[in-house]
Amino acid sequence: MARVELSRTAIRDLERLIRSHSLPRDTRDRVKDSLRHLATFPLLGPELHGRWSDFRFVLGPWRWMIFVYVYFPEEDRVVIVTIQDGRSSTFAT
Repeated sequence: MARVELSRTAIRDLERLIRSHSLPRDTRDRVKDSLRHLATFPLLGPELHGRWSDFRFVLGPWRWMIFVYVYFPEEDRVVIVTIQDGRSSTFAT
């Protein structure tokens, strides 16, 4: 079973989204629940392309919340590198 971690950037992203979107108090629990499947299925999300080619993504507790992650098979570890609002004009493409 893979270990799932959030990078410092992902933690900052989540805190920013909680504040800017006035997300509910249980947001952190919802995020944790959304990511639990990656422990069993670390290749669950579709692969990204271009400069993001080593990364994958899954959707969060809200369809607009996107978790971009990388899987390190040799360590059996998933790292969430960023959490973004897919509706935002500043979302990475």
